[in-house]
Amino acid sequence: MISTYTSYRMATRDLDRTLSLKLQEAPVKLETTYYLENISKVKNVDEFLEDTRLFKYAMKAFGLEEMSHAKGLMRKILSESLDDPKAYVNRLDDDRFKEFALSFNFVDSGSVVTELALAREDVVSRYVRQSLESDLGQENEGVRLALYFERNVDSLKSGYSILADPALQEVVFTALGFPDEMKGANIDNQAATIEKRLDVASLKDPKELEKFLARFTAMWDMKTGVQTSPILTLFSRQPQTSIGLDLAMTFNQFRRGG
Repeated sequence: MISTYTSYRMATRDLDRTLSLKLQEAPVKLETTYYLENISKVKNVDEFLEDTRLFKYAMKAFGLEEMSHAKGLMRKILSESLDDPKAYVNRLDDDRFKEFALSFNFVDSGSVVTELALAREDVVSRYVRQSLESDLGQENEGVRLALYFERNVDSLKSGYSILADPALQEVVFTALGFPDEMKGANIDNQAATIEKRLDVASLKDPKELEKFLARFTAMWDMKTGVQTSPILTLFSRQPQTSIGLDLAMTFNQFRRGG
């Protein structure tokens, strides 16, 4: 048995290597190869939505996998200019949709958008990170939550930004020992209570973030029990020489051939 904090630290101690190993896993590598070989062939929103395999890959990369069936919604989001303050995506509170629209901004960038790094390397990096978090979460949800919180900490501005995201809320409520019943309280009161107990801005400091996540993982284990982490399987493999370089060369190969 291994603690949630230990599993989390094993995943993040050499995160580049961990992600590189995840990219080499057959399912991830297969889908990534297809994506990089075909995304630059897509020239408009219709072509993007018609290739379900490409579209699902991109949706998962932005944590929107559960919305992959909502092609009508995504068509609307991708068919309006991000420069228009009245655009539907600019009225959403969920930044995932805005980031998705920016990477596939056919309206403002035209058909070349799928040849840019935002729609290629950046999406692949997001997909691999999402895959890592998802796979770890199948064995220990606390590890996934810790990784998710770390990845999104820069977006935190107030108690309200925490309450707007169920995963971030779960981390904070657990770390601070808030009862689940508090989730039904007035939203303003919840935000005020969070800000009274937690200096949100301090989490931008890596040392403060580390201490906070150590507290969260300890409280998580008290709440749910210690679970075995699949990250051990990654580190039981023989290390591959210059795997970071291999990954970069793969990107360059697809960039030249795509």
